[in-house]
Amino acid sequence: MGESYYLFSDGTLSRKDNVLRLKTATGEHKDLKIEVTRDVYLFGEVTLNTKCLNYMGQLKIPVHIFNYYGYYTGSFYPKEVNVSGKLLIKQVETFLNEEKKLKVAKEFILGGSHNILRNLKYYNNREKDLNQEIIEIESLREKIKKISSVEELMGIEGNIRKIYYDSWKKIFNKEVEFEKRVKRPPDNMVNTLISFINTLVYTAVLSEIYKTQLNPTISFLHAPGERRFSLCLDIAEIFKPLIADRMIFTLVNKNMISEKDFDEESNFYYLKEKARKMILKEFDDRLKETIKHRTLNKYVSYRHLMRLECYKLIKFMTENEEYNSFKIWW
Repeated sequence: MGESYYLFSDGTLSRKDNVLRLKTATGEHKDLKIEVTRDVYLFGEVTLNTKCLNYMGQLKIPVHIFNYYGYYTGSFYPKEVNVSGKLLIKQVETFLNEEKKLKVAKEFILGGSHNILRNLKYYNNREKDLNQEIIEIESLREKIKKISSVEELMGIEGNIRKIYYDSWKKIFNKEVEFEKRVKRPPDNMVNTLISFINTLVYTAVLSEIYKTQLNPTISFLHAPGERRFSLCLDIAEIFKPLIADRMIFTLVNKNMISEKDFDEESNFYYLKEKARKMILKEFDDRLKETIKHRTLNKYVSYRHLMRLECYKLIKFMTENEEYNSFKIWW
């Protein structure tokens, strides 16, 4: 089981014999246990050289980079070693086949919206009065069956998300500023939490895709584009309600985070470093949580569920096995 390292200190990351060493300006250093490193998250101002990158590439360690404000800027994605020309052809064929592409895209939204409903039903059973939102989302989900294009599907997804986000004020135990979802830039505490934690989900999915033979640039719901790993956006739709949203509800309702954990600059909010560290620990802990898998009949972590989703997609594309996205049952 690999470990994710979250580095906040400024300094130089370099290869030192057979370890990665972060040396700070004060002369202190931190050695990463390279043999158990899954991926590295850089939040500080870190200098790397090609020797270090070559070493991480050799050991197949992705690096995810965030700027001063905690916004994701990109990833170092090592040369793929689990390559398969056969699967690449099948993945492209699935993308070009409108029927198959739409089938996969629909399943991403069916899975994501099912998991959204599970969240709403959980709080509805705790006297939050979310019956109307549940009815409206269930009605929208019914329309997915009749949709004939990915563009229409994205419209339905947007409507589901709007109803869902509008319900959050009922879910929170205290008054918070959150009128609507604003991404670029996030303009309040809740929007900042959504942006930051969703990004963590995206990067976790990307690290899991890397362990498979899938190509992360060929997607089915989000349009493939230049310089972006759009497949991780597709798969993340399923896991955001389970990991990101539930985590935000916990952070706010248990008073683990508040307005004092944010700074405001030029009409946008960003997390202070202490709050970022706390959230990263909470996120890492959640990825390690396990559930008894119904099909495998064994306990698997939330992170491993992401990998299993990749394998299900591969079986759909190579063996025509029915693809059913992961849906929460608890």
